[in-house]
Amino acid sequence: MFRAALHVKFLFEMKSKVTLEYEIRWPRRVLTLGDAVKYIDATGFCLLLPVRNVALPSLYYAVTRRNPHEKMVWDKYSQMVWRWKDELPRRKRALYAKYFRGRGTFISLEMLPYFLAMREAAAAPDDYERFYAEGRIRDDARLIWQALAKHGPLATLELRNACGMDAKAGNVRFKRAILDLQCLLAVAHFGAEQETAAWASGRYELTCRAFPKETRAARRISPEQARAAVAAKYLGSYREAMPAQVARLMGWSKDEALKSVETGGAIHTKAGSDT
Repeated sequence: MFRAALHVKFLFEMKSKVTLEYEIRWPRRVLTLGDAVKYIDATGFCLLLPVRNVALPSLYYAVTRRNPHEKMVWDKYSQMVWRWKDELPRRKRALYAKYFRGRGTFISLEMLPYFLAMREAAAAPDDYERFYAEGRIRDDARLIWQALAKHGPLATLELRNACGMDAKAGNVRFKRAILDLQCLLAVAHFGAEQETAAWASGRYELTCRAFPKETRAARRISPEQARAAVAAKYLGSYREAMPAQVARLMGWSKDEALKSVETGGAIHTKAGSDT
């Protein structure tokens, strides 16, 4: 029954899947957790599953080598992808959160400080009041952040209970708030826990506690430097990317994208000439 529930959930997540336009060539199929780490490190940031109009590669394709247009199959490759989204962050090998367009995203440890600096999210555990006072998070997100700061990593149902969001309406509020916190990179996925007979619940942790080294590094990076570094990494995979495409993907303004692509392109060119 649990296996069937996972299968249904996986197919649901794959409903809006796309072309191979943004997938990158990788020397061999990703078959181990170590391979997955190398792939995420090389791309810098990628999706769990391919998503329409999100110009990023996916771990799903790197593992399955399967065209998203073909009939979905729940097999050993699909299971590996689904399992690694829990194992990689729990082992602190990569951050996993619903980031780009609110979809499952991996960010490498190397690139995480730049993303945190870019989002100005290199927070401390007790910064929920400051972020709330500045209008950066809603009250529901403040409650979730406060609960994680107090109790440490919590699975979904435990966290909802700690925040008084047990009811159906509370679940709607929780989903919106936990997504907001992940998009801010204040909270990250941190494994899974079998709370019910259905599929396992996600566990969440404050990013600053899950990845303290990367959070400290982010505090020494300006948002401008961070955007340039992120653009440089992206251009390493998509050399012909235009500023407008980068702006849409990253949520940057036109001016931020133009400057970041120009600076990032120079960084990428120099890195290529030095190797």
